[in-house]
Amino acid sequence: MDHLLAAVDLGSNSFRLSIGRVVQQNGVAQIYQIDRLKETVRLAAGLRPDKRLEDPAIERAIAVLERFGERLRSFQPDRVRAVATNTFRVARNTPDFLPEAEAALGFPIDVIAGREEARLIYLGVMHSLPPSDDRRLVIDIGGGSTEVIIGRGFEPSLLTSLYMGCVSYSRQFFGDAMVDAHRMKQAEMAARREIEVISKQYRKMGWKAAFGSSGTAKALYAILGECAFSSGGITRAGMNKLKERIIRAGRVVPEELPGIKPDRSDVLPGGLAIMSALFDELNIEVMQTGDGALRLGVLYDLLGRHDQHDKRDESVRQFMKRYHVDARQAHRVRETALAFFDAILPDDKEEHADLRRSLGWAADLHEVGLTIAHNGYHRHSAYVLQNADMPGFSRADQQLIALLALAHQGKLGKVEGLVRDRAQWLAILSLRLAVLLFRRRQDMAQLPLSVSVRGTSIVVKVQGKWLAGHPLSDFTLRAEDSEWRKIGFAFELIEH
Repeated sequence: MDHLLAAVDLGSNSFRLSIGRVVQQNGVAQIYQIDRLKETVRLAAGLRPDKRLEDPAIERAIAVLERFGERLRSFQPDRVRAVATNTFRVARNTPDFLPEAEAALGFPIDVIAGREEARLIYLGVMHSLPPSDDRRLVIDIGGGSTEVIIGRGFEPSLLTSLYMGCVSYSRQFFGDAMVDAHRMKQAEMAARREIEVISKQYRKMGWKAAFGSSGTAKALYAILGECAFSSGGITRAGMNKLKERIIRAGRVVPEELPGIKPDRSDVLPGGLAIMSALFDELNIEVMQTGDGALRLGVLYDLLGRHDQHDKRDESVRQFMKRYHVDARQAHRVRETALAFFDAILPDDKEEHADLRRSLGWAADLHEVGLTIAHNGYHRHSAYVLQNADMPGFSRADQQLIALLALAHQGKLGKVEGLVRDRAQWLAILSLRLAVLLFRRRQDMAQLPLSVSVRGTSIVVKVQGKWLAGHPLSDFTLRAEDSEWRKIGFAFELIEH
């Protein structure tokens, strides 16, 4: 089991589970998929006009997650990553049913941003293709969103997630399953309006080859080949022939389209309209398909975390550079905050490993808001960290480091309703004390204080001589006393 990783892809159309075995060959880790599960959920079809998911759609999702959960029952938490995409992003009641979904699966579910979804899709597709130094275009038409990426090797250069998908477009333009030329034209024009915002930038960068991933692209590739509409992949001419056949029949007739899967027929019109619009707006000549997709990208991203190549660490470094963070100060605060955290929770390192990692990132980035304004910079930091595109981070990851950044100074009452448990309060305590100690931005040969916590009782022991020589630190430490007492902790400052 130690060599197995699992990825759960909760898409707007289908839920997928992939289990891969990690094999080292000549010093290079490869993932060989040993088990796959796929179930059509049509989550996006259950999204009401008010952006709330209907109960039947939620019930379908929970039932599938329970089945996936049984398959994953023997996996350790750090060997599984579940990601949720567009419908989870836009549904207003996601926070209401997400805990039930996580309980059914048995693992946390990361609701990822569109650009993060695009990055993982690109990573998955590239790991399924022969190596190349050429730029490649990757397109993934999902149930509720479409990701468009250009990159070279394993590094994406342009990432976009567009709010259109095969389920949502089929529902919007072909809701009664009837297809005619007017409806198809309407769907294509709607898609072109979405794509034209990015088309100039993508055409300017250019690419050598285009690849489609996931259901719509694979369905079109199979249908065009089986029907002899195209002999070399997905082409504009082939799709035009397919449209003519569907329009002539007035709907998608599976018996007339060899290569189509039964669960794909009712969402094919929307996917076909979007793909046609992409070909027109981006001037794509021909598209092949890649076997990899989001779930394979999640597996390789998870593998990178185990191999100490966590994409999130790279994102933090890039943010520190972009926002001109004082790296020496960030290092001082980080090392001290982690030392306090380890002292406070010495026996729970494995249980709180993720929180400890987030504390380190928050220490690195707590001053990004200084580039906006010094006044209330902690609020600016929190806003940036919660809302910016941070490759590798889930929304939950970003919310946590934003919370820590927001709470690192000022009143604690502003985060009282956001902190989930005692361990998060202790991470906040560690960061606040570290920031307090290094306000002068100078190195210390030895820390003048130590901290311990038992239950809700905080004890800070500080050298009396040091405290006497640092009146600002003395004043700030005593102010901490009243802040922690307001939220239910006893705070005792002991001089020695």
